[in-house]
Amino acid sequence: MATTPEKSTDVRLVVASSVFGTTVEWYDFFLYGTAAGLVFNKLYFPGSDPLVGTVLAFATFALGFLARPIGGFVFGHLGDRVGRKKILVATMLIMGTATCLIGLLPDYRMIGPAAPIILVVLRLAQGVAVGGEWGGAVLMATEYAPAGKRGLYGSFPQIGLAIGLTLGTGVLALLNAVTSDEAFLLWGWRIGFLLSAVLVVAGLLIRVKVMETPAFRTMAAEEGTATVPAVELVRDRLSRRHLLLGMGSRFTEGVAFNAWAVFVISYGSGTLKLDRQPLLVGVMIAAAVMVVFIPVFGRVSDRLGRRRTFTTGAVTTLVLAIPALAALHSGNPVLITLSLIAVLGISYPVMYGPQAAFYAELFPISRRCTGISVVYQLSGVVASGLTPLILAYLAGKTGTTGILVYLAATTVVSVVCTLAIRQSDLFEDDERVSAPAKEVPRLT
Repeated sequence: MATTPEKSTDVRLVVASSVFGTTVEWYDFFLYGTAAGLVFNKLYFPGSDPLVGTVLAFATFALGFLARPIGGFVFGHLGDRVGRKKILVATMLIMGTATCLIGLLPDYRMIGPAAPIILVVLRLAQGVAVGGEWGGAVLMATEYAPAGKRGLYGSFPQIGLAIGLTLGTGVLALLNAVTSDEAFLLWGWRIGFLLSAVLVVAGLLIRVKVMETPAFRTMAAEEGTATVPAVELVRDRLSRRHLLLGMGSRFTEGVAFNAWAVFVISYGSGTLKLDRQPLLVGVMIAAAVMVVFIPVFGRVSDRLGRRRTFTTGAVTTLVLAIPALAALHSGNPVLITLSLIAVLGISYPVMYGPQAAFYAELFPISRRCTGISVVYQLSGVVASGLTPLILAYLAGKTGTTGILVYLAATTVVSVVCTLAIRQSDLFEDDERVSAPAKEVPRLT
């Protein structure tokens, strides 16, 4: 499907909007994940057993991922019906409001059981917001991309995850460093959540200036939008196949990120009794390195192919998990930081860089926002949301052996599913590789 070339100023604005918007969303979302293992287990789930409090705190972390498919379905549908741009303003407002309210929420000592209940509700709101954000932001970038550069442009909103993680862990690390333990638990951590209001306002000012993607505008004018995109996905054999294989391919990516960016902090500070500050700093540095390598491997996928690049990243990340766990158990801050840079900062982006373009090419334009949102968010319930909880349980029962077995099993699933996606079935540059887009039936 031909599209009209866009002005370079329009494309730059789209890139800026995608990066900044996803940065805000992921900052808010993963700020919660970091705080879950450091603060919420003490303030909102108090008990005599620290392990129980940590597990309960990570359970609320997982609830955010359970809500993400709801956001994916709702905003994916709207993205295919009314456009990618319109859903992005709503998701940012929802996320920013929920995060600020968490920063103001009284703890268990003040309002009793109402505190964890309200925390859960706000976490669910965060999940709905980020569930709708990712698909729209990714398509704003990939559908503006010049020919042959979809991997590079699709990697730009992915950078938001790394920047958001850098800011989230960095803010808490700074607040932890400049306040006493008592002050940090009493009010210090709240500052990080309240800062979200500033980021949201800045993000909205950018997003309102962005035009709808040329691919969607052309499709809507020539063919009309899908009536019920989710129904069309289920009815179409190729779309059904890509939904299942796409979710399977993402398994190890979601597990790897949450293992090395979220679980490692609570495991190190709780189970291994390490100082939490070097762990926060190590994750922050690794996330900063990730910012550089995400677009690098997005561009690599334009040249070598999405499947080959993604598979390489999955295998490499698994191999590096062994020395990374050994470094964590050594307790040496330098070794821990270097291992996190290797596994999270460099190896993980080999998967995450090309992922947006890879999943965008699984579906035609008319049902693409719904398709990629379902793939990313529904798989995230297990691949991402339950990972800290599963790894915490395995670590308590079997130590590092159980952790490595779980990482290996998820890698095998992802590699098999990725290789099962046929190159000829992808929609590259909005056309099937094996046939023109007009020859692909569109159900109505």
